[in-house]
Amino acid sequence: MKLKIAIDGPSGSGKSTLAKNIAKALGLVYVDTGALYRTVGLYASRCGIAIDDAAKVAALLDGARVSLRYSDGTQRVYLGDEDVTELIRTPEISMYASAVSKVPAVRKYLLEVQKKMASEGGVVMDGRDIGTVIMPDADVKLFMDTDMQTRAQRRYEEMSQKGIESTREEVLRDMAKRDKNDSERDISPLTPADDAIFLDNSRMEPEETLAAALKIINDRLSRSI
Repeated sequence: MKLKIAIDGPSGSGKSTLAKNIAKALGLVYVDTGALYRTVGLYASRCGIAIDDAAKVAALLDGARVSLRYSDGTQRVYLGDEDVTELIRTPEISMYASAVSKVPAVRKYLLEVQKKMASEGGVVMDGRDIGTVIMPDADVKLFMDTDMQTRAQRRYEEMSQKGIESTREEVLRDMAKRDKNDSERDISPLTPADDAIFLDNSRMEPEETLAAALKIINDRLSRSI
């Protein structure tokens, strides 16, 4: 069986770290769907398009050329032939990603890319609508339920380590705004699938989160045999 695992949750909940760790532990391919939206956001920013100009964002998609590639088992995201993996992790591009994800044309543009990867199985995908839209047939669906203060602190530390200047208050404010945008958008809002299992990792280190997730996965799979 080619296992399919869906991990959804808000920004900064640690779902990407968990997805990578699960992929490594179970020998699966990790797919960071959020990186695709961030790359479209980066492209829109470079084209000088206002963050809320949906019509112009939709019009530029033909030239976006967004793709995921793997090097030594590590996912890299490309805009054309440029590796933009590190460039898409700034606060500005995070907000652009949240904005463009509400544009129907963007979701349609990226939907087929994600569904094709999902259909092949043997994957762990993380995002905001994986269990509800992209991979509703996933064998296991997790929803990260992490408190906002913890998420903001983790994101602030991550940005500091990468040399991205910001304050904890700015990160918290941007995160609250993005949560609102993601949960209230008309198309594929951030919401847990009916059969998703909640995982609160607010007080867990990455290793503890992985252990808890693997237990959930093993328990769910054993019941389905």
